[in-house]
Amino acid sequence: MRIPDAKVALSTASVYPESTATAFEIAARLGYDGVEVMVWTDPVSQDIEALRRLSDYHGVPVLAVHAPCLLITQRVWSTDPWVKLQRARNAAEKLGASTVVVHPPFRWQRSYAREFVRGVWRMANETDVRFAVENMYPWRYRDREMLAYAPDWDPTNDDYRHFTVDLSHTATARNDALDMVERMGDRLAHVHLADGNGSAKDEHLVPGRGSQPCAEVLERLAANNFSGHVVVEVNTRRAMSAAEREADLAEALAFTRLHLASPTWVPGS
Repeated sequence: MRIPDAKVALSTASVYPESTATAFEIAARLGYDGVEVMVWTDPVSQDIEALRRLSDYHGVPVLAVHAPCLLITQRVWSTDPWVKLQRARNAAEKLGASTVVVHPPFRWQRSYAREFVRGVWRMANETDVRFAVENMYPWRYRDREMLAYAPDWDPTNDDYRHFTVDLSHTATARNDALDMVERMGDRLAHVHLADGNGSAKDEHLVPGRGSQPCAEVLERLAANNFSGHVVVEVNTRRAMSAAEREADLAEALAFTRLHLASPTWVPGS
């Protein structure tokens, strides 16, 4: 069996509503290669020294930092989005993480959105940390669609050095995940692995439980010797117990490792 180059990390968001500290504990117990820290309202997620202590105690490295880009984190670390990115970069540098994940701006963040592409390039030129811009999706309600992100929810329509592909987001956007991976090409640096069925809700199902080509994407990455991080970012809020949550995360890890070790896709096919 081929040993994949990519490391498999657990997003701390995958244990919500449990804490960031719980994510480190579960990642260590299940054998994940590291964690991606979702910076949100949990004070520990915002505290570099607390994160370092957790990483050292559990022997689980921080491989990526997800900047606080969500609606519920608009006041985390600052109300200035550029300060948020600077602090995320600082956290990544101090924790030894290679990647900062960032969402495109909300459309109402007009000044930030106007400067976003140039600003991300400028910040990327100042550090070895990769700023990997993530694909999002249109917001839908019944038969209405709102374009909530600017300059675009699809980052491949703009020029960025690095991308994150999220397979729950491709499901919600109802676009072709394999085509997006192809368009990102060698600028694809980071993967959020989850599944979805095309609902207007961002589902973040355990991979294999929805309609997205999760296995095919992983096999294509393996065939291309992908050396970035594959991050399990699933929703376990409906788990009835800690044991059920852990079983879901163990299943997601096994699925990811199985298909990363099976590069059946042939380039040019």
